[in-house]
Amino acid sequence: MTRHTFHLQAEWTGGRNGKGRISAENLQTQVSVPREMDGPGVGTNPDEMLIGAAATCYMITLAAMIERRNIPLMDLKVDSEGVVSVEKGLKFESITHRPKVVLGSEVTEKQVEQVKRDTELAEQTCMISNALRGNVQLGVEATITIAE
Repeated sequence: MTRHTFHLQAEWTGGRNGKGRISAENLQTQVSVPREMDGPGVGTNPDEMLIGAAATCYMITLAAMIERRNIPLMDLKVDSEGVVSVEKGLKFESITHRPKVVLGSEVTEKQVEQVKRDTELAEQTCMISNALRGNVQLGVEATITIAE
């Protein structure tokens, strides 16, 4: 069995409204409690990082699926939204991905239908989505267009 190991170092100064830094091979940034939660809003925060992990995993998975099917992908953008409720303690409720997929002008209707299915399947097979499933509601609202 092949395993991949990833490492991240974190440091923090101060109490709840302090500041921190995280560092990994390709990620270095400041962190703090977000302004929306009455924090200093310096750098990123766990909420943005969770949405970022889910969105990038979804986007890479979808792009790979389309590529494997030899469907011409011209452009892919994903707008992801995370919702955190604060009623009975903080709870990450949902993440919705809104991919905008632009396919090459030579695609067939069958390929467009396949990509529509793949926008849902990518969320179901993404490693990060699978880690969150059962704890966070996950959704996809895709827009697919054909380049002119």
